Amino acid sequence: MMSFKDIITDDVHGVFMNPEEFSEMHTVNGIEMAVQIDSNEQIEREKRFNQHMDGIYLNQKLIYVAASDFGPLPKQGSILTLDKRTYRVADAVSEDGVYSITIEANRA
Repeated sequence: MMSFKDIITDDVHGVFMNPEEFSEMHTVNGIEMAVQIDSNEQIEREKRFNQHMDGIYLNQKLIYVAASDFGPLPKQGSILTLDKRTYRVADAVSEDGVYSITIEANRA
């Protein structure tokens, strides 16, 4: 009999990170993997963050990837490439086999 954690782990790839369901294939750090980009949360975060910025626009994205596809949780301040664009990791959280990673690119 499968435990609840086993079911969650199966759901990471079978449902949540399934390109035919919620995610799309992208290249992250040179590896093709299923990625979910949360643009609604991203827009709200940008509104809050940009209120404190003066003359600099911050391009921020919130992405979700399977921990098993990505590898170790990235450290805050480390560099991440998404589809050949370079970003800085602003925040990264591990949630039951899925990483929630906030990435940003500065634009003057």
